[in-house]
Amino acid sequence: MPMRIIRDSRAKGADSIKMGGSQFTGEVWADPMVLEDGFAVMNVMFTPCARTHWHTHVGSQTLIVTAGSGWICDKGGEPHRINVGDVIWCPPGTTHWHGGDKGSYMLHTAITDGAMKWHAPVSDEEYNKAVGK
Repeated sequence: MPMRIIRDSRAKGADSIKMGGSQFTGEVWADPMVLEDGFAVMNVMFTPCARTHWHTHVGSQTLIVTAGSGWICDKGGEPHRINVGDVIWCPPGTTHWHGGDKGSYMLHTAITDGAMKWHAPVSDEEYNKAVGK
């Protein structure tokens, strides 16, 4: 398959999207940069304590933290604080969540290859245990 260049995809009318309660807890905004053929690149902004629900990717997901700080956790694993400059690779099939810290927003670029399956929300109890409060 030949290389593709997607130019100025943001200028094609992609507006910021307020993300809904069926996939996120708290206030989350996404700015799509590329949405093509199961491949997505989005800048996602989480307000403090906002987070994804548990979810699984058919393909992989890469997150690049560009502002603030937050958390990420694999199902059954230890939560990890993530900060500006961190790059996180989530392999296909892992169930995880990510979101803003208690006292900080977090902005990350999410690069997702393939469909996602959404699961249950991360409860306040699970979140508070993860962030140590």
